Amino acid sequence: MAMAALRREGRRFLLSPVSYNTSGAARSAIPSDEFGSIGARSISTQVVRNRMKSVKNIQKITKAMKMVAASKLRAVQVRTENSRGFWQPFTALLGDTPSVDVKKNVIVSITSDKGLCGGINSQSVRVSKALYKLTSGPEKETKYVILGEKGKVQMVRDSKNSIEMNITEVQKNPLNYTQVSVLADDILKNVEYDALRIVYNKFHSVVSFIPTISTILSPEAVEKESEAGGKLGELDNYEIEGGETKAEVLQNLTEFQFSCVLFNAVLENGCSELGARMSAMDSSSRNAGEMLDRLTLTYNRTRQASITTELTEIISGASALTG
Repeated sequence: MAMAALRREGRRFLLSPVSYNTSGAARSAIPSDEFGSIGARSISTQVVRNRMKSVKNIQKITKAMKMVAASKLRAVQVRTENSRGFWQPFTALLGDTPSVDVKKNVIVSITSDKGLCGGINSQSVRVSKALYKLTSGPEKETKYVILGEKGKVQMVRDSKNSIEMNITEVQKNPLNYTQVSVLADDILKNVEYDALRIVYNKFHSVVSFIPTISTILSPEAVEKESEAGGKLGELDNYEIEGGETKAEVLQNLTEFQFSCVLFNAVLENGCSELGARMSAMDSSSRNAGEMLDRLTLTYNRTRQASITTELTEIISGASALTG
């Protein structure tokens, strides 16, 4: 509702007449009888008054949106900080190897469904496109999985054929881990991958968020990296119980790791979105206040000039009659 009202007021502001001449186009906006009674000077003050009214309405909407974002931010921030403990054990066990070279890459780009939140979505898309160039090659395949309407709108312009899945309205309602695990399971069933690379904005503060990439390898890629040594080579030191094979354990670990990392990434990005929207609406409210001050000054000058002109005409007429 607030965004629709803001767009409506913006259109009113942009479409309000700015020309003060008496051409046919300008006269068509005002009835002819009203034009004769008001006069050209009053028309200019009327335009300024209309603009002042539009700016005041926009300022009310932006202040309301800032308050709504601020009220939501605290609750989401607490949930985000609590979710960070989900994926950290997996990073300690399986590591996070963004430089791994595999043939099939899937970039999971997390964006928002709503706008008016600064450049948070553009930053995610920019990082995703740069990552796409780094992971593409003659014998490689890279696909996109996009969460959020704003990311899809930007990606579809030049990467339409590379989009494998698009999921919207993820944060329409408060998320829990069960919902995200179903979403992660749906992604894993519909894409083939050697490495999943999740791109999101990590919340740092209300005015700061950090573009982050988390990498999850497939069980086959984990085994290859384990055989090659390095941090993943320590997996052989663990003893497997319960009769499961190493491949089955890795498969379960990979799926659980992806759902945990995705849950944290969606919350981090949602928290960053609210912080960015709060900051953007605060800037918009201040800009509307400054514009309102300038319009008030212009209105007062125009009104004073009109009064001065009318007084001059009255005095001149009276002098002519008495002379």
